[in-house]
Amino acid sequence: MQDLSRILYTLTQHEKLFIMVRSNRTGLPSDELIEKFMQPHKQAQYFFLFMKKGHALHKVDMQPINVQNNQLLFVLPQQIHILPSHQHEWEYYKLGIDDHCLSLLPKSFPFLINPLQHQILSIKEDAVQRLSWAFESLRQLLLVRNSPTALILSYLDSVLTEINHAYFQDQEIQSGSNEKLTKYIAFKLLVEEELTQHLSIEEICKRLAVNATHLYNIVKEFSGLSAKEYLNQRLILEAQRKLYYNEISVKEVAFELGFNDPDYFSRLFRKITGNTVSRFVSSIRDLSGN
Repeated sequence: MQDLSRILYTLTQHEKLFIMVRSNRTGLPSDELIEKFMQPHKQAQYFFLFMKKGHALHKVDMQPINVQNNQLLFVLPQQIHILPSHQHEWEYYKLGIDDHCLSLLPKSFPFLINPLQHQILSIKEDAVQRLSWAFESLRQLLLVRNSPTALILSYLDSVLTEINHAYFQDQEIQSGSNEKLTKYIAFKLLVEEELTQHLSIEEICKRLAVNATHLYNIVKEFSGLSAKEYLNQRLILEAQRKLYYNEISVKEVAFELGFNDPDYFSRLFRKITGNTVSRFVSSIRDLSGN
């Protein structure tokens, strides 16, 4: 499976930052690059598609996502991103940035943790104009050689602020809801940091300073799963990504993810995905043409 990070860094539009903005007004990449990106690949950076007019069917972590008028798709690093074979993108903006670029911004953006488990946003009419202006301003700025880094980061901050607002726009604003969301984000961050350690529910509760019932209710509200189910699904998703990226044995994947028993890992994989590991790997080979 392709890792296109080196190729992407050659396309950056700034000497000090990894950032690129393309629109329907921008020329297309070479046929060779388009062919590479059409293959299933590991998303090396953050990718955003703001579709003002048109439609395209992307796949993210094996899930189809149809992007239509006034919608925005974001894809996170390490996710499997499959571009559409046929797309009708008549008016759009595409943005790519990396973690270093994000680290230079004055604030963090909770939507990038994807706490609500959706990566397609419908942008409301009043926000479409603001977001379009922010994208276009950033695009124009990057066309100017040696544009000030601080100015680029300021416009990038505006783009991401609009997206963050759109992501959470339908959430209740009562303080209780916000407190639960904050705790759920903390839960997701802890899971990511300690994924291969297989933390017990008791240990997670201790670190988050909540009891088991409260943790269950929070995770269930935002993910539809119990905390244990969430942990298992996240582990198996990581296994799927590893199998996509590398030619690797079941035993190697299991041990890399902290499973002591490869047979248990295989049973869990089948329970969650509905496929055996070997059948999943065969489907990957069929998809990539190898």
